[in-house]
Amino acid sequence: MRSLAILAVCVAAAALPMTAHAQATGQTTTQSDAKTMWEKFKGSWTTTKGAVKEQWGKLTDDDLLEIEGRRDQLVGKIQTRYGISHEEAEAQVSTWEQRRYRDM
Repeated sequence: MRSLAILAVCVAAAALPMTAHAQATGQTTTQSDAKTMWEKFKGSWTTTKGAVKEQWGKLTDDDLLEIEGRRDQLVGKIQTRYGISHEEAEAQVSTWEQRRYRDM
């Protein structure tokens, strides 16, 4: 439960202009970078959905087909499947994005 509270705080901080440091590259991720990142995820959705399924195992294959690389759909499906708030789901996706961005 404490980790969920921490995630909620992270979401509140994300309401400010999003700036996070990608430690592996020393670059800064901005909102425009996040959009570009999701365009890459969407373009390689077949590969990305495996990572999504690994992270959020409760998502079904039908969910992944419906999401089709759309971030807002992913957040909504996580919220529904895990019974968490929109803010918590948003925080989980943001954290996952940052890890994936560093690995790219």
